[in-house]
Parts: sequence; C-alpha cells; structure tokens
Amino acid sequence: MRADLSISLIRVTNARSRAAAPATLPLTGERTVPGIAAENYWFRRHEVVYRALLSRCADRVVLEAGPGEGYGADLIADLAARVLGIDYDVQAVTHVDARYPRVAMIRANLVELPIADSSVDTVVNYQVIEHLWDQPQFLRECHRVLRPGGELLVSTPNRITFSPGRDTPLNPFHTRELNATELTELLTDAEFVVDTMTGVHHGPTLRALDTKHGGSFIAAQIDRALAGDPWPADLIDDVARIGIDDFELSLTDIDASLDLVAIAVKNP
Repeated sequence: MRADLSISLIRVTNARSRAAAPATLPLTGERTVPGIAAENYWFRRHEVVYRALLSRCADRVVLEAGPGEGYGADLIADLAARVLGIDYDVQAVTHVDARYPRVAMIRANLVELPIADSSVDTVVNYQVIEHLWDQPQFLRECHRVLRPGGELLVSTPNRITFSPGRDTPLNPFHTRELNATELTELLTDAEFVVDTMTGVHHGPTLRALDTKHGGSFIAAQIDRALAGDPWPADLIDDVARIGIDDFELSLTDIDASLDLVAIAVKNP
C-alpha cells in the first residue's frame, strides 16, 4: 500500500530504537558524513548543491530519495512545508529518524516508492542515482509521485572526470556513473523536461590546492586513504579548511565538471 503524506504515522522506528540509535553513522565510503576532518572535502562538495538549490524547496512537500546521513534533509526542513526521507539502509533510516526529527523516514526501495501518485512537489536525489541498479525505473517512480510542474533535483558524479577512461566505476559502491548526455537521456526517457544542467567545479582556492598537491587535490586525498597511513599535517589542514564557497556551479564546460546537477520538471 502506498503511503499518504497526510498520514502522520509514517515513522519506521519507535522511541526505544531512536534512543538507541548511534550519534554518527560509520564512514564506509558509501556516503559522506559531517564532522570528520579528513572527509570535509567530500562533505562540502555535497553540501554546496544542497545550499545552491535550497530555495527551490521553500514551502514545498519534499521527498529526499536516499538522504544518507540526513544532514541535507534537515537543512531542507528549514524551508520546506514537509520533508519525507526514503532509504533502504536500516542503519541510515534509524539514524536519520533519531537525529533529525523534522525528517519523516520510511524504509523502502527507491525503485518502488511507497508514496501516492502526484503527492509531492519536489524530489531531491543528491549523489544517489549512481548507486542504483535500475536507474530508469527509479526516475519513472520520481515522475509518478511528483505533482504536475513538480521538480526533480539530481546531482551525481560526472563519469568523465570521476572515473576517466573506465567502463566500470572506480568507486565500488557505484553501479553506473553518468555523463551529462547520459543523464539527460535518462531524464527525458522518464518523461521529464530538463530545465537546467549545471556542473560543480573547483574554485580558485581548490585550483591552487590542486597545484600544491601535485596536480590533483582529490588524488592526494585518495592516495592517502588507500595507503592507510597517517595524513601529512598540511594535507589534513587544507582539507579541513574547505568550505562551500570554494566550489563553483557553472552552466559552461559541463564535461569538465566534477559533479552534474540537473533540475528536471514533470509536465511543465
């Protein structure tokens, strides 16, 4: 049975499980977690999209499909009329339900959303679609649950720069990464109209850090993480100081972007 957003009993955990939920989620490489110095680059790279598109959620009923740790869904709750989160991971659902009470969580598969037709204004899906095995079916579900004129907000790593020259993703948690053309085709096939396609790029500070750390600030972090050795003090300090203003969203040079950011509309 599909959930009706007018029903208040959409929580999946009780008071006892909320009280027992861990204060933080473990850092597995599958999702970013706030408050960890060595993870700060990736956290801010995700956060910049939440901040950039936040106003599009104002006064709307918002579904975040795959909220992960939940910090972004809670940020959206500052402006939205209501925020619902859906995730398949039990630990994530329990954590979000406990830490961010303004986000109503449901455990479900994203390719079969337990939400009524035409019942939400906005679907948010940041850094998630690359994890899904059936991306077309997920997008069809997003189209179904959105009201006419509703928006799907998507971000995902740009395959061209994230896994360059590879047929399979570098990240073992990713099933299929996309370039801008492929993402546009998926959205169009699901009967969305792509309103905007932008890309996340390094700003001046991060470009300077690319130069400082041998040509790639990202590679410097990944190399240290894979080696399992302590990070040099200057690297950890540089990572910890990164903020959202160190990234830029641009409509130009999409193929060179780090992440793709799309705004797609149902029946505009």
